[in-house]
Formats: sequence, structure tokens, C-alpha cells
Amino acid sequence: MASIAELQSIATQIRRDIVRMVHAVQSGHPGGSLGCTDFFTALYFEVMQHQPVPFDMDAKGQDVFFLSNGHISPVFYSTLARSGYFPVNELSTFRKIDSRLQGHPTTHEHLPGVRVASGSLGQGMSVAVGAALAKKLNNDASIVYSLCGDGELEEGQNWEAIMFAGAKGVDNYIATIDWNGEQIDGPVKKVMDLGDLRAKFEAFNWVVTVIEQGNDMASIVAGLQHAKTLLHQGKPVVVLLKTVMGKGVDFMEGTHEWHGIAPNDAQLANALAQLPETLGDY
Repeated sequence: MASIAELQSIATQIRRDIVRMVHAVQSGHPGGSLGCTDFFTALYFEVMQHQPVPFDMDAKGQDVFFLSNGHISPVFYSTLARSGYFPVNELSTFRKIDSRLQGHPTTHEHLPGVRVASGSLGQGMSVAVGAALAKKLNNDASIVYSLCGDGELEEGQNWEAIMFAGAKGVDNYIATIDWNGEQIDGPVKKVMDLGDLRAKFEAFNWVVTVIEQGNDMASIVAGLQHAKTLLHQGKPVVVLLKTVMGKGVDFMEGTHEWHGIAPNDAQLANALAQLPETLGDY
């Protein structure tokens, strides 16, 4: 088990990777990536039972994760590399021609750790539900996890998957919603207010748990471990994770403006000054 301090150190390096990757090609999505860094760190380095090497697409006997909001690929790639799925120095190829680390994760690049392409929003829950059902059919007791954004819940396909999972009792599945209240065009409440998410999921026969401090490592680890105790009781589980977009870089925090904008040289230097190198840069 990793200590909270060790997990925080990993998260700091992943945030550093994120801003460097996006800056290097002047393209990418730093805001959501930074906001979800603590979640990814907790999941991959403490909570999820997985084996990076050798990578196995079937993942028999292993927990699996599906990223639905694929535009936050910087945090996904850094987490995969730092947890051993592929060499850390490959992060330097992010979004470059012929790289396996494209702007949105793809499967035809055969990048270890990526089990589904997630360029189009709204599809991750459907894939995760299918994987969870496959594990049930195979008598595999391991867990399926997914992440999607709160703005992404405006996509109708999510609600088909939510309805199906609740109706069919897909109780080996934990879905997490990045509940930061921001999306590309502004605050979610102004673009398309989602209303009472807890009540909606409960109406679809889900168990709902909330992590109020979605950027506090101890709270995330405890919250995800608690979510695991709610499984195998006839209902899927959803974690409403309250995060801050851009967390860790003060001028990016709490605004949709950094959803898909790369920092310039001066902004990168400012960001890196707030994120000390902990594990070694790529």
C-alpha cells in the first residue's frame, strides 16, 4: 500500500507531466486532466487491482478502467506510464505524428492500458457495462471502473446505459462522474443544468456515493474503497466526485477557459514552479 504522502507525490509529478505535454505541442486539454489527477493516482496506485505487464486486453482476474471523456488523455497517459504500462519517456511523443499517444486514446495504436477508443463523448458507460456483464458471464469477480465528465452526461447514450445497468443489476461496476461543474462552453448549470444527480441515479436503481473533496487524496482513497464495499448487492455504484478543474495550477483553477488551451512559455514556467519535480521528468 502507498501512503497518502507517496500518492500526493505521484500526483504532483503527473500534473507536471500534463502541463509539459500540452505545452510541447500547443494542443490538448489541461483543465480536466489536472482536476482528475488525484482520482487517477488513487485509482491506479492504490485502489484498482491490475497488472500493467504483460498487458492483457481480456484482463481476466483483473480490474479494468474505461475513460469516457477521452480528451483528458494527458492525465490518462501519464498515469499509465508512471504505473508501468509503457516507458515514461514516450510521453514526449504526445499528439505527434505516428505517436501512440494521440489526442484521444485509440486502440489501433496498441497502447498498453487503453481498452477502448474514447474520442466521442458519451460512450464509456455503455462499454463499461458490457465489460462488467462479460466478467459476470466468465465468473470473474474483479471490478469494472469508468470515468465520465458531468458535462458529458448531456449525451443521451449515457442515460440508456444508466437505465440498463440499473435494470439488469450490473453490480460489479463503479462509475465515477467528474463533477467539476465546468464544460467547454462554460458552467454546466448554464449550458444544460443536470439537476439532482443523486436523485436521478437513485431513480435508475443505482447506489450513489459522493466524494465532497475530490482533490483531497485521503478522501478519494477512502471514498473509492467505500464504493467497493457497496458492490455485489444487486445495483451498480456511482461516485459523484467533486473536483476543481485545473487543480494544482492556480491560474487554471475553477474555470472552463483552460478546458482545451495550452499554456505559453511564461505560463508553463509559472505552472512548473507550483509543481516540483518528484519522480523525474521524462
